[in-house]
Amino acid sequence: MKEIDQKILEQISSPFTRELGFRLLIETYQKKVYNVIRRMVLIHEDADDLTQNTFIKAYRYLEKFEGNSSLFTWLYRIATNETLTFLEKKKKRFFFSIDDHQERLESYLDQPGNFDGDQIQIKLQKALLLLPEKQRLVFNLKHQEDLSYEQISEITGTSVGALKASFHHAVKKIEHFVLQE
Repeated sequence: MKEIDQKILEQISSPFTRELGFRLLIETYQKKVYNVIRRMVLIHEDADDLTQNTFIKAYRYLEKFEGNSSLFTWLYRIATNETLTFLEKKKKRFFFSIDDHQERLESYLDQPGNFDGDQIQIKLQKALLLLPEKQRLVFNLKHQEDLSYEQISEITGTSVGALKASFHHAVKKIEHFVLQE
């Protein structure tokens, strides 16, 4: 991925090719960013809006990208922060208790056409809804996106040890839910 990042950064750094570089950034990472967000919020429209917000913020702060991490990691950090902020605001705005919010998302999963997947995938999604947001995020990044703990640490700003513990707890809770059903 470093070669594509280098190409994007070269184009973005020039005022003449900035737009082209940003378009390449979107084409390269949009699907991955959307998938990470969608696994957290479940609802397509919300994921779509958050993906757009992620790239708007990325465009706005491109000059501040220092290159200490890959563009991929930087974008995931923006997407993660946008998503967690959105979920927190949504709970506060609609005065959802955690249980009410979980029930609404579970009913969303049960409605035909809202979520593509067989029964096992839907069961996994329901189990993920039981997890605290941070555990769900770590599980999705590790299991679904196949990121290393080091990459997740860069994205979340959490130590590798804490991430391993979060992932372990998430797996145990998912196993418990699946075996209970």
